[in-house]
Amino acid sequence: MNALLIIIVVVAVVLLFTGGLVNSLQFLLWVGFVLILIALVMFIVRAFSGRKGA
Repeated sequence: MNALLIIIVVVAVVLLFTGGLVNSLQFLLWVGFVLILIALVMFIVRAFSGRKGA
């Protein structure tokens, strides 16, 4: 699950930079925010669940 979380964060950061720099692709900014929120929720759920994933 750590690999998935890292991939989501990397994609979100790339989309945030792309959406911020290119006006015609402004929707990518919102996609980046959504992906960061998903990654944050996954991290919080994993931290509070107490399970040790492989």
